[in-house]
Amino acid sequence: MIKTTPFHESLLDTHLVVDVRTPLEYEEDHLPGAINVPLLTNEERVEIGTIYKQTGPMEARRRGLNLTAHRFPAMVEAIARAAADRPILVYCWRGGLRSKTVVSILDLAGFDAVQLQGGHKAFRHLVLSSFEPFTPPAPLVVLHGMTGVGKTTFLLQLARAGHAVVDLEGLARHRGSAFGELGLRQDISQKRFETLLWDAFRRLPAGCPILLEGESRRIGRLTLPGNLYDVMRGSVKLWCEASVATRVARLTEEYGRPEYRDGMAGALERIRKKLGGDNYEAIKSHLDRWEMEPFMEGLIRHYYDKLYYKTRDWVEDAVISLEDFSSGERELNAFLASRPQAAV
Repeated sequence: MIKTTPFHESLLDTHLVVDVRTPLEYEEDHLPGAINVPLLTNEERVEIGTIYKQTGPMEARRRGLNLTAHRFPAMVEAIARAAADRPILVYCWRGGLRSKTVVSILDLAGFDAVQLQGGHKAFRHLVLSSFEPFTPPAPLVVLHGMTGVGKTTFLLQLARAGHAVVDLEGLARHRGSAFGELGLRQDISQKRFETLLWDAFRRLPAGCPILLEGESRRIGRLTLPGNLYDVMRGSVKLWCEASVATRVARLTEEYGRPEYRDGMAGALERIRKKLGGDNYEAIKSHLDRWEMEPFMEGLIRHYYDKLYYKTRDWVEDAVISLEDFSSGERELNAFLASRPQAAV
């Protein structure tokens, strides 16, 4: 009998986690830190599934053995190199034959290997249940502010200073605005986003308020899982502000790259109706001439700020100036010190 175990978080820190599913399954989502050593190729899995449906499990197993037996030595060698004397946790889709086969081979080769009960399916259930309902490990402090004030840059500075930070836009690979995908590829699945988010929360330093940026329920084409959005709306809110000139400068620095030009034109076209004809033509003319400062200022005044004020339906707990990030950090620290209920 091979060894099996239910999932618990400590396994991610003590074991080499091996995903033996196909590359496509792995790409869609996988356990944090897992390496992919597939037993079957994408095409072979489809073939085995077809045989299973048409002729039954025994024929499918025989075909699977014929397809994979020659790979066993190389798989063991690859896993052994990555393990570096750590115990090995192996999983497949739902704790079935694929992971059982690999654990059996590793056991025969003398390695300390264990099969994950329920496989990736059980892990997915754990991730989803952690957000339904979501109970944060510490109070949330949500940073809001107009586009261009520098909330993401500020959060990254806070993370480097030792604060507990969850970068929602970084995990989603999208800046959460009409131009939010410029320079990024939001090529991750909803499942992958949820796993990354679950892992980000579990890795936070204990006992610290959790800082994150205010977002809508959707970031690009991804959705905040469970009731996380509602928890954020009910949490402490800080309003981050900066002058229009500072915002224009920061947006120009972030987006004013020639390789973004076509993407900017496409994004501008998508908000054409919201801008109105005259505003659209004026802003587009700045883009055509690559006049980034007036282009960004036009977007701020005629699109971003109007949209933000239209959708804002809450009152902030404090205001922080981000004209200078270092002074903003001091203001934040002073606020947290004055609000112990937000800092424990």
